[in-house]
Amino acid sequence: MSVRKCLFPAAGYGTRFLPATKAMPKEMLPIVNTPLIQYGVDEALAAGMNNIAIVTGRGKRALADHFDISYELEHQIRGSSKEASLAGIRRLMENCVFSFTRQMEMKGLGHAILTGETLIGNEPFGVLLADDLCVGKEHDVMTQLVHVYERFGCSVVAVEEVPREETYKYGVIVADEIESGLYEVRDMVEKPKVEEAPSNMAIIGRYLLTPDIFDIIRETPPGLNGEIQITDALKTQASRGRVLALKFSGRRFDCGSVDGFVEATNYFYQRMKERG
Repeated sequence: MSVRKCLFPAAGYGTRFLPATKAMPKEMLPIVNTPLIQYGVDEALAAGMNNIAIVTGRGKRALADHFDISYELEHQIRGSSKEASLAGIRRLMENCVFSFTRQMEMKGLGHAILTGETLIGNEPFGVLLADDLCVGKEHDVMTQLVHVYERFGCSVVAVEEVPREETYKYGVIVADEIESGLYEVRDMVEKPKVEEAPSNMAIIGRYLLTPDIFDIIRETPPGLNGEIQITDALKTQASRGRVLALKFSGRRFDCGSVDGFVEATNYFYQRMKERG
């Protein structure tokens, strides 16, 4: 089955960027002149996912407004040079279908994904965390995951090697390499203590999941911090069948942190200047 849908969990508070995120969704923070969420939707569409499902929360109305027509603004800039600035978002609006649902309580990424079940249904789907901004080499990261799914028909997560002292920030995998850069997952640990991390292979914010994950999440008890962790659900899925991990080709910016956000801004600004 082809992968048509991509889920964006976007209900978090973005507390690391207060006060900027007090009234603005962190997913709307701009890297140069484009919000994080738009980069993510671009990546999903490039992977063939034109059905965009967004899990929002209170105070996130700007996400829906961004992917809608602004009649007053467009009337104001019609015929001017500024009209070209909307070409990218218009292309997404013309080629994607957007749907939204609300996560009433913040109970972890696993719970956010389960909240999106009503928008996904019984088919494979991508999950993209917009504050992980990725730049692929030949293909975007989500496209790379789709290619693996098309070969193996199972859930796939994107991973990268991180400094061991930073493993406490991530879900970390234990896996066997089955071909260059592709691993079969045997175990996963969510945000382990540095001294207990089983490896330095960390899951980043790109997943391609088969729909049986929803039933697995439903039976998954709360884990770290009392939250329902997608890592725990994927560990169960791996024990019952198969989960693969792809060491993706490209670069990731952790835009959930100030350092990563500034690094991404500098990178994209320089790229924009080089392209003229």
